[in-house]
This record gives sequence, structure tokens and C-alpha cells, in this order.
Amino acid sequence: MDDKNNSNLPTFQLSNKKSIYSRFFKRPMDFILSLCAIIVLMPVLLIIAILVRIKLGSPVLFKQKRPGLNEKIFTVYKFRTMTDERDENGELLPDDIRLTRFGKFLRSTSLDELPELFNIIKGDMSVVGPRPLLIQYLPLYNNHQKRRHEVRPGLSGHAQVNGRNAISWEDKFNLDVEYVANVSFIGDWKIIFLTLKKAFMRQDINSETAATMELFKGTVNAEERVNI
Repeated sequence: MDDKNNSNLPTFQLSNKKSIYSRFFKRPMDFILSLCAIIVLMPVLLIIAILVRIKLGSPVLFKQKRPGLNEKIFTVYKFRTMTDERDENGELLPDDIRLTRFGKFLRSTSLDELPELFNIIKGDMSVVGPRPLLIQYLPLYNNHQKRRHEVRPGLSGHAQVNGRNAISWEDKFNLDVEYVANVSFIGDWKIIFLTLKKAFMRQDINSETAATMELFKGTVNAEERVNI
């Protein structure tokens, strides 16, 4: 990453106060929206499940532990997009080899994310919020970046509609924390509509150098890192 991408901390004011919307209305709205989406999209979910089973094998769902609200660990669900191809030593082949054409289609349309609707029903996730990332990143965050865990992770978020995998990790985290500082009803619906537009246009799916986003290795010259 170049120095330009090691963004300075943003100038917006951070607040520990939660809005009335965040405290009383966001979670009910999440539940209703995700339940309606599951009902409406059930035929699509079943068709995708069948195609994944035929083209990529079993299991149909990809499950992984991720940190959520207040860094509480939960299991996230997605449709699998990669094969389990391995080399002669039994090691998984690189992502760009295991990511099939069908898998790329699922990712580019964000259809692989649809099982996360059940995470929202369970209360692990929200419709809008910072994306749930890998557990291994927890000790790499500085105090500013750690604030992304002050809200439930989302199916989509501020960073996803402002670059997604096409921007640096530092810029992505700054956008996450900006969302945490400014959660609002209007802001959430703006992100929802922009997400639908991005998914339809298949924008910002990959980083510039890899089929998937490169691993986060910590911010260069970061402030004090936090330990778990």
C-alpha cells in the first residue's frame, strides 16, 4: 500500500451516544426487511443452492466464525463460491484458481451473500453496517479501527457502496467508523438503494491485484494496536 492509502483519521466527530433510531427502530427494521426478503427470495435461494451443489459440490453453505457486535464471535453463512481443489501436499490452491466462473458470478451479483439474511434474523447481523471480517484481524486494529465493532456487522455498509474491494483497507475502515458515528434511518436506506445499484452493475467486486481482497496485515505506522 502506498502512503496515500494510509489515510489520516477522518475529521468527523465521533460520539458514544446512540440515536433513537439505533436504540429502538434499527433492529425491528432489520428483522422485518430480512424476513420479507427471505420469503420473496426463497425460490432464488433454492435454485442457487441446487446449482452450487451441482457445480461446486457439498457443503452448499460456506460457514466461518466472524466477530460481530462488541467483538462477539458468531458464524456467518454464505453460498460457497470456491472449489476445494488442493495441491499434491494437500494445501488449498490459490483463490483465483479455486474461484470458478459460477463462483465469480455469485460474487459479482452478491448472490453469495443472501444466506446472511438468516444471520440478520438471528440478530448476529444488521442489514446495514460494517462487513464482518476475519477473527485474525482483531489484534491488528488500532483504537480508531476497532470502533467498527460498536454496531452489528451488516449485509452491506458505507464502505461497500464507496469502493468495496477496490479501495484500501485503511480507507475502508475509516468509512466503517464514519458509519458508526453517523447511523441514521435516511443513511441506512441510502446505503440499501446504493447496494442494489452496485450489485446490479457489478461494481468494485475485486481489488486491483487479486481475485479477492488481500489479507489485512495491519496499518503501517498505526496508532497503538489493541490486544484480544
